[in-house]
Amino acid sequence: MPKPKRRQYFIKKDYQFKFILKFCLIVLAGSILSTGITFLLAQGTLTSSFEQGRLVIRNTADAILPTVIMTNVITLVVIAFATVVVVLFISHKIAGPLFRFEQDLEEIGRGNLKKKVRLRKKDQFTGLSNSLNNMTELLNERIVSSQQELQQLIELANEENVSQKLLDGMKHLHENIDQRFYKKDPS
Repeated sequence: MPKPKRRQYFIKKDYQFKFILKFCLIVLAGSILSTGITFLLAQGTLTSSFEQGRLVIRNTADAILPTVIMTNVITLVVIAFATVVVVLFISHKIAGPLFRFEQDLEEIGRGNLKKKVRLRKKDQFTGLSNSLNNMTELLNERIVSSQQELQQLIELANEENVSQKLLDGMKHLHENIDQRFYKKDPS
């Protein structure tokens, strides 16, 4: 079976854009720092070169500055491009699961305790996903147990001829539990 092709490259656009921008700013700061250190270390030294057939002696810092700047600009462009590519593909392993968690947690918050968070095997946060699924399963079991106890109380109340008002209240509570926690899973 062929692997499905990714159609959406930006999942969490703000997260991915900020990550790329911060990484490029760190590379830029490194380039500026490297240029500054090189320039400072080259101060006080002389360099000789041939220009148009003449021997020229200059301060080393002045001689290498244009080359260092050009090298840093090229390096920055290449690293920025590589960063965009890597972040788009690597961040899917982080941003994708976060996006999935947001969607699934909203549904669980609406009362669907049968909802399971499903991630791809290579995604990050699979341990968190398993813990969340265990938590919702335990909550579901506790609610089912409480609901069964309530059903037994309703049956006992019917047998004991308790007031109709109390019996109706218990039945209403039982229905509310069904409505709040056992909605159909739309996925």
